[in-house]
Amino acid sequence: MCDLGRVLRLDARRSALLFAVPVLAAIGVAAAWRTLIPGVAYWDDAVMAVSASARVLGPAAAAFAAWVGMRERRLDYLRGLTVRSPATGPLLDLALLTATTLAAYGLVTVVIAGQTVLREEAGRLRPLGLLVGAATLLLYVVSGYLAGRLLPRPLIVPATAVAAALWAWLRHDGHSWWRLLPPADLGHVELFTYPRTGVLAHQVLWSLSLSTALVLGYVLAAGRRELSTLPLAVPLATALVVAAVSTKRLHDYDGAAVLPSPTGLACREWPLTVCVHPALRTALPSLVAEVTPLAARLTGTPGAFIRVEQRPAHEPVSIEGGVAHIHLSDLANGYEQRVEDEIRGGLVDERACADPRRARSAAYTLMVNAWLLDHEPQNAPGTAAARRFASWDEQQRRAWLRLHFADYRRCALVESHFR
Repeated sequence: MCDLGRVLRLDARRSALLFAVPVLAAIGVAAAWRTLIPGVAYWDDAVMAVSASARVLGPAAAAFAAWVGMRERRLDYLRGLTVRSPATGPLLDLALLTATTLAAYGLVTVVIAGQTVLREEAGRLRPLGLLVGAATLLLYVVSGYLAGRLLPRPLIVPATAVAAALWAWLRHDGHSWWRLLPPADLGHVELFTYPRTGVLAHQVLWSLSLSTALVLGYVLAAGRRELSTLPLAVPLATALVVAAVSTKRLHDYDGAAVLPSPTGLACREWPLTVCVHPALRTALPSLVAEVTPLAARLTGTPGAFIRVEQRPAHEPVSIEGGVAHIHLSDLANGYEQRVEDEIRGGLVDERACADPRRARSAAYTLMVNAWLLDHEPQNAPGTAAARRFASWDEQQRRAWLRLHFADYRRCALVESHFR
């Protein structure tokens, strides 16, 4: 009875794993927050940020699981005093470790979802994206715990953390199918896109099947004298087949993990029509205030516009038919100036301005740009033409631009244009 009590106290001591929840949750929140698009409350981006937190939270959970596995392995002689299967204790450890890690992941999800709800959210929640991160963390926990049990040495904990981190970060860049294996590196799910449902589903199956195969393989090895081989061999083989099929399907996607999303625009109509992705609607007042003076100065020129419209990143920035097409990927500080710069970039021929033979003309173009964007002119030419332009009032400059807009656009301004 005394030995049995020692075993029961050993099992009860595992409740201390719950104290790891806030530490793991803090790591996951920091990782997820860093991957959010600044200033954007977009559900697909939020879900992918939560899932991507597994890239940092996973190695930490694997190292913690390896430490638990190493420590519990050294106390196996106490469990040998009972008639329970030798796999019972490790399975209970895995269950508690999984509950601990998923509880931390749940807190990460609550924090990121909460900040999305409290802002002007857009899109819709995709629970399958959240399951990808949970299944990935399960695989990390199983791998780390089994590593600690099979190699109960102090160095196994940092070695597990390094190996898990390398698995996550060696596939950080690139567009091949390899980066789709969990923990996938999908980066930001940009506005006007959403993750493929098939990719998410096969990522979940890949992680769950490998976790199942590892657990069944360990149970089969640990209880080979007490257990029949066939009841475990069949689900083990099934799990390996599912993992192989999921790998093949992820390979078939060839790195294409997102699709275009037919999303409507949120608009503000007065005094200028500005339309952006619904996740960016909070930026409408400041954007209208910022681009209205630019639109007024371009009135009467071929570059005039009465509407500003955000387009997906793969479409070019242009000004056509009175509509200025822009890209606005986030609302980080200075986004208003970036929009103005994009519109200005659609006015001039950048290749012509980059010609070294047109250095003086390019300087005149920059001088005009500074006026259009209400910036202080930088390195303005010290010529009579520059001084004359600086002395003109607003109406004179607008009249001059209507007359010489073609040369401004071609970066072909010379001294005589300012007489």
